[in-house]
Amino acid sequence: MVDRNAVINRLKEALKNVYDPEIPINIWDLGLIYGIDVDDFGNVRIKMTLTAPGCPIVSFLLHQVQEAVYGALADIKDINEVNIDLVFDPPWDPTKMTEEGRKRFKELFGYDILESYSKRGVFKQT
Repeated sequence: MVDRNAVINRLKEALKNVYDPEIPINIWDLGLIYGIDVDDFGNVRIKMTLTAPGCPIVSFLLHQVQEAVYGALADIKDINEVNIDLVFDPPWDPTKMTEEGRKRFKELFGYDILESYSKRGVFKQT
């Protein structure tokens, strides 16, 4: 039997080592991972998105995700199958970022992306 929480935690840590090449923040903190699910049969499903649907580095990023996931799960014998679903609904926006991601963005670019996004009138911060 697969320990779901252990697998999910291991995958979260692995995905924190995958960086968007255009925005040097890991994909977990960018909020590109919408979900990780592990069923009773050891099947793993990861739902992820991109910052833009027409992202030119999609193949590169998906390859990095696959490498990180398979590396993280290599020693777990009860894992049967891994699927990475690329989704665009809902579309990504800065509200999906973690606090750590926002902090890193501000260190890199000098402003809080969520504050800037909310000032555009698209999103009202609560």
